[in-house]
Amino acid sequence: MSTPELLTIGRVSVDLYAEQIGVSMTEVTTLRKSIGGTSTNVAVAASRLGHHAATVTKVGDDQFGRYVRHALEHTFGVDARWVATDPELPTPLAFAELDPPEDPSIIFYREPRAPDQNLLLDDVDLDVVAEVPVLWVPASRFAWEPSRSTVTDILRARGRRSHTVLDLDWRPMFWESPAAATEQISPILDHVTIAIGNREECEIAVGSREPDEAADRLLERGVDVAVVKLGGDGVMVATADGTRERIAPFPVEVVCGLGAGDAFGGAFCHGLLSGWDLVQTVRYGNAAGAIVAGRLTCADAMPTVSEVDEFIAARTPSSPSSSIGAPS
Repeated sequence: MSTPELLTIGRVSVDLYAEQIGVSMTEVTTLRKSIGGTSTNVAVAASRLGHHAATVTKVGDDQFGRYVRHALEHTFGVDARWVATDPELPTPLAFAELDPPEDPSIIFYREPRAPDQNLLLDDVDLDVVAEVPVLWVPASRFAWEPSRSTVTDILRARGRRSHTVLDLDWRPMFWESPAAATEQISPILDHVTIAIGNREECEIAVGSREPDEAADRLLERGVDVAVVKLGGDGVMVATADGTRERIAPFPVEVVCGLGAGDAFGGAFCHGLLSGWDLVQTVRYGNAAGAIVAGRLTCADAMPTVSEVDEFIAARTPSSPSSSIGAPS
């Protein structure tokens, strides 16, 4: 098979979404099944936008693992060559409680540990890593061994090639403390060319949640592009050549706050692969994220090119007070 256009590395789970919105899990009576995980969703989002996307992850040798592989290949069109199988650990589950829908709670079942925490170099093709146009890595990859060492070695093999993206992806439940996360995430900036995160994620990575200062600190670490998500204020993008701009958000009535950031990521990769300028790329990402925020699930909700184009054509950027803003 050919080299993919996008390779993501990270976690995967079977996601179960409460169909009753705005109530606690004690009152939920029905759930909708899909697949999820930050890097997996980014691959799905890019595939929906017409790209050959692949993901590196690991599932259990169980029915849920077989479902994940089947859904990736047959439902979402994601290249699953590097979805390995752990012979002992179960495929993780994640339950989404949409209370409130703008800020859902996720209940993770990843015990005793998840297969994706055990990623090894044998689980990926380093020739593909070196050649793929866009490599996408979430910072949560560095919360555990052997995944931490494996992905660090993958990035070294990549050699800081253009379009090596670090999603700052701060997940408190995966870390002992914010300080532990900073200790592991900060050095990874030396291996990437693009860093993307919201204010809190930037604070973990470089010690500042103030957008301009955070962008400056990211650029000082040698990245070419710093993308800071600002919630209702949109997205700020700053580049090593001195460009700095804020891109306005789109209005949306939120159904589920999950997956919007991953839709942004997949659309951002679409812009990179299409050769767009960064303002157009971020605006497209804002639109994709807004669309997914108005839908229930993550992977199944990822929009097509025609849906994003129609959404943008029908709307103009709104004031921060009436918008979901940059998906986080």
